Amino acid sequence: MNIIRYMHTTVALGLALLLPLVAHAFPIAAPGTEGLKVIVGNSNPIIATYQGNSAMYSNDLYLVQGDGDVFIFNNHSSAVGSQVNLGSFPVGTELVFRLHVNNTGYDYFTGPASRNPDQHVHARVQENWQPKETLVSFEDLYNGPFNYNDLSFSFTNTVTTPPPPPTGGVPEPAVASLFLIGLAASGVAARSKRRR
Repeated sequence: MNIIRYMHTTVALGLALLLPLVAHAFPIAAPGTEGLKVIVGNSNPIIATYQGNSAMYSNDLYLVQGDGDVFIFNNHSSAVGSQVNLGSFPVGTELVFRLHVNNTGYDYFTGPASRNPDQHVHARVQENWQPKETLVSFEDLYNGPFNYNDLSFSFTNTVTTPPPPPTGGVPEPAVASLFLIGLAASGVAARSKRRR
């Protein structure tokens, strides 16, 4: 009887330890999205949403800006689902995010590996993780293990590839050629009238 009671207690304890992990599961950007950039996709405000973490270290997330970085989230003090309105930016602008690891002092950035102190990619960026929402997941350890589960957040109105230029911007080559031919023809016609 004691063995059965011990087994029930062990199973119950195991479930009690696992339930918080299941209850706090959070998304991680898909493999193959390492090193992609976060690019403004339209003129609407960029809304950041904190999605969760499994990091032991305390991490602060910032939007990198020339006049001083903007704090967004801390992985231990921000509530899952909390949001920050980052404002609007010109379409096609790359938004660079910095993860500051408070325990080690290292900073890691979205985008290419060359931005990071260990020359490794530290962020995955998955476009359309949800409709019109980009998911970003960071790795906070120098030289990996690169499972990108240390801080996840998402953004509205962003993409991973620059959007095409707006219509009315740069004319198509055929249109430009026709315009130049018409301009040349009108110049020839004007010269012909003067000679008469």
